[in-house]
Amino acid sequence: MKLTIVSPVYKSELMLRELVTRIIKSKPKDFDDLEILLVDDYSPDNSWHKIEELALEFPEIIGIKLSRNFGQHYAITAGLDNATGAWIVVMDCDLQDQPEEIIKLYEKSKEGYDIVLASRFNRQDSFYRRTVSKYFYKVLAYLTGTDQDATIVNFGIYNAKVIQSISSMRESIRFFPTMIKWVGFKSAKVNVEHSDRKEGKSNYNLKKMMNLALDIILAFSDKPLRLTIKLGLLVAFVSILLAILILIKWLNGDITVIGYASLITSIWFLSGCILITLGIVGLYVGKTFEGVKNRPLYIIEKKI
Repeated sequence: MKLTIVSPVYKSELMLRELVTRIIKSKPKDFDDLEILLVDDYSPDNSWHKIEELALEFPEIIGIKLSRNFGQHYAITAGLDNATGAWIVVMDCDLQDQPEEIIKLYEKSKEGYDIVLASRFNRQDSFYRRTVSKYFYKVLAYLTGTDQDATIVNFGIYNAKVIQSISSMRESIRFFPTMIKWVGFKSAKVNVEHSDRKEGKSNYNLKKMMNLALDIILAFSDKPLRLTIKLGLLVAFVSILLAILILIKWLNGDITVIGYASLITSIWFLSGCILITLGIVGLYVGKTFEGVKNRPLYIIEKKI
């Protein structure tokens, strides 16, 4: 039985050798074959040269280099499309996901689970990153109408039939954890040790996380459109109440000249609501336009 490890690579040349050696040492005994798919997402450092060097040394390695930087989840997709194992592990290459935990994940899968997710119960990230991540997933959960767990990202072990289902989803916006939730199958989670980052720092800043959240929301939910309907109903309801109040005051002789300020304020407020609604609809139209182009999700420049 074959085990496949899929790991997207970006600015990680100094960590790759340790990653590979620890994966090989940590392979569960039930597997007699191992392949390690390292997908270079057009890293600006020498990650690809390191992958080529390691591929000559370790026959388990398959290196894939993308033609440009497509993004982490597109690199994962490239790896999944080339995976041939009965079970597939997806993990980051920064060694915060520890290869030694793969055995724990696989042992849990023997209880009849097709998906076993790694829950980082004690994250070794900065306070700022943990806080941003926490509220990122709260907002994401609300706007997509799904349960989101900030302790779970990509790391996990997946049956080949799960990965085949994921690979059949060819929409242009990719976010692996949400896609895993969507396909279903019997799943469980296991607490794992989360390690400090060995070298460098995370490439996800607040701006990238917000852009990612926006893409996910537009791809997996129409809730923003529903919220605009609620906003319109709320504005209409408040307007009716104000109209009744003004009418009562006018009948009582309290109003002799309608205020210019209130009129201008109402116009600006309603104009803002209209522009917000048009903007949200425009975002959905834009993402639909991207999807109908039917461009490839990624382009492979080299494979070794």
